[in-house]
Amino acid sequence: MSQSGSQAAALDARQSGVVWFVRDDDGSPAPLSADGTRSLPYWSTSARAQRAAQIWGHGLRVESMSLGVWRDRDLPEAGLEGYLIGINWSGPRLVGWRFTSMEVLKRLAAGD
Repeated sequence: MSQSGSQAAALDARQSGVVWFVRDDDGSPAPLSADGTRSLPYWSTSARAQRAAQIWGHGLRVESMSLGVWRDRDLPEAGLEGYLIGINWSGPRLVGWRFTSMEVLKRLAAGD
């Protein structure tokens, strides 16, 4: 499994009941990919999200939300707005896997 594959598999919010993200007063970054899609990134630990905030800079801070809110509100809303979901992006350029909201919801439901 590639590093990004292992990072995607590592998002185990089912155990902690929490997902982490970065934001500033205007919201969360949603990087544009080469194919023209935007992704909202989330992490499984505060430390991973803190690393992303440090890499991106610009006054980003780390915040968390419950798995229930993420699953029931944020993921469906992101899907309706056309965003992909970035999972545990890592490395100096913060790269990793991107999934549709429905794919993430199915993985959560299946325990994957």
